[in-house]
Amino acid sequence: MEEAQASARETALSVLGSLKRALGDLDRVTAWLMVHGMVNAEPGYGQTTNVINGFSDLIVDLYDDDVGQHARTAIGVATLPLNLCVVIAAEVEIQP
Repeated sequence: MEEAQASARETALSVLGSLKRALGDLDRVTAWLMVHGMVNAEPGYGQTTNVINGFSDLIVDLYDDDVGQHARTAIGVATLPLNLCVVIAAEVEIQP
């Protein structure tokens, strides 16, 4: 679990890096709307939500509840590209 949550946290850092490159300033993010999380898991694995907490917790820590709280999915899948532990996509609101 710790490794999986760390992977989700590293994914959050990667998403933040992509946003920084695209926007120039992370303060332009005014809301985290939706996070779609996929966890590489065996059938019956019921901890996908806890894994994706690694992503969500970091975002809320950085942006506080007003901006960082988001809706999300956390599903288990049989395989992910490059045998990654997690793949996460996020929808954010930005100011022009």
